[in-house]
Amino acid sequence: MMRTTIATVALTVILAGPALANPVGRDPTLAPKGEYGLDKRHASLIVKIPHMGGFSKFTMRFDRMDGGFTLDSANWATTPATLTIDAASIDTGLPEFDKTIAGPAYFNAAKYPTISFTARKAEAVDGQGTLTGDLTFLGVTKPVVLDVTFNGYGPGMLGVGTRMGFSGTGHIKRSDFGLTTMSQFAGDDLDLIFDVEFVRK
Repeated sequence: MMRTTIATVALTVILAGPALANPVGRDPTLAPKGEYGLDKRHASLIVKIPHMGGFSKFTMRFDRMDGGFTLDSANWATTPATLTIDAASIDTGLPEFDKTIAGPAYFNAAKYPTISFTARKAEAVDGQGTLTGDLTFLGVTKPVVLDVTFNGYGPGMLGVGTRMGFSGTGHIKRSDFGLTTMSQFAGDDLDLIFDVEFVRK
């Protein structure tokens, strides 16, 4: 009898968990106010760069990120938000190549350990819009505009807490930040693809 009860409770939790964790809205003016921190286990940044004029796009990702913001729902469009990336956490799928990319000829992670983005202004309709901010890479700061989808806000797993998620893309030129190494083999244009979730503290 006890085993049956435990199994029933477990099954109920498993079946109910996803429903309780679904986004409940995409209107930022209705999202709960407060301080939000990045859920590092549900955050990814992928970078794609053309190889030899465009035969393919070499794909890399960063494994360590952090960030957050304090949401004032009434002024959501100007909410300051920051995202920092550990430059040494680049992951190409080739461990020795990772060291080369993080080294002095490329990302120079020893001198510039973080890549950062600071959001200044958001514009969106029905969850689709843009995020304008400043990207700092290799000690150079440039304005960038990201295309962003607000995936919504809602309760966390089992209805505990509040989280919200975003997906987006961006495009930069590495030469704008002084990175011109091996330009004869790797293109200048970088495609950025990201997915992030934030949890209210």
